Amino acid sequence: MKVLIAMDSFKGNLSSMEASEAVARGIRRGCPRVETRLLPIADGGDGTVEAFVTALHGQKKSGTVRDPLGNPVTAGWGLMPDKSAVIELAAASGLTLVPLHRRNPLRTSTFGTGQQILAALDEGCRTIVLGLGGSATNDGGMGILAALGARFLDSAGQELPPVGASLAHVQELDVSGLDPRLNSTEIVLACDVRNPLCGAQGAAMVYGRQKGASQKSAALLDAGLERFAGVIRRATGKDVLHMPGGGAAGGAAAGLAGLVNAAPVSGIELMVRVLNLDRELRRADAVFTGEGRIDSQTAQGKVIHGLAAHAKEAGVPLIALVGCIRGPVAPLMSMGL
Repeated sequence: MKVLIAMDSFKGNLSSMEASEAVARGIRRGCPRVETRLLPIADGGDGTVEAFVTALHGQKKSGTVRDPLGNPVTAGWGLMPDKSAVIELAAASGLTLVPLHRRNPLRTSTFGTGQQILAALDEGCRTIVLGLGGSATNDGGMGILAALGARFLDSAGQELPPVGASLAHVQELDVSGLDPRLNSTEIVLACDVRNPLCGAQGAAMVYGRQKGASQKSAALLDAGLERFAGVIRRATGKDVLHMPGGGAAGGAAAGLAGLVNAAPVSGIELMVRVLNLDRELRRADAVFTGEGRIDSQTAQGKVIHGLAAHAKEAGVPLIALVGCIRGPVAPLMSMGL
């Protein structure tokens, strides 16, 4: 019997590889003759770099950048053999980097992730996969873009700090200082959600609370993102307001798609292609996966959702081991879980 083990990370507790290895130990303990194949997986959040590096035999790089509050932090990323790069926004701008009592998406920034992109450009990378899960931020990608050379000006022409609170005051974009290497660089935005930028299902209203926003500040951020989308439309002609997935990472997907050569894709579907998952499924008799929690967002593009569809098509049973369940699992069961 052949068992494929494709675990997602358990955020803040176990990496994808650690979770996969734990499951393999348990299976071998109960069924010593079972052949196990470990395939750590991710959907754009924690574990994305590890999954790419493992699958493609890349190497890990690291450097000191700014964390969401502007403090120095060592953050890693992946350099692939073909000179493409894989970066997790969570490594420099993630929620786990901010103590609970200091979480406030009005004050956090993705600037450190932009510094990581600069490091990848310095390595000669012209294709960059940016995983957008696990952010502590709601700045519309202003921090990333500021690190890359953009400036955001208010009505008096003064430069604004690239944090969530500034979204409501942006009047003009100055992209003349953007790193010229971006013109020949493709940025693939690996998203684990399909939420739009604004509205009841938008970045601030759905995810703001877990990042430390009150109901009032979430509403301010939502209005700021809508304003920011209008500024982008006037400056570039691109309409990112209703773009599927534009709300990923506090609107970073929309901001990057509007101002640089970046486009959102499903993180799990990207991983399916990279790992040649359909081939692996055809070789397996059963598949184990799992993550920290099944909830209402699981069916919106998370690992378990993506694996369920592919496992069902391959006719292979899929078993999920999770930390907890918050919400109905019937839709996932009907998909193949």
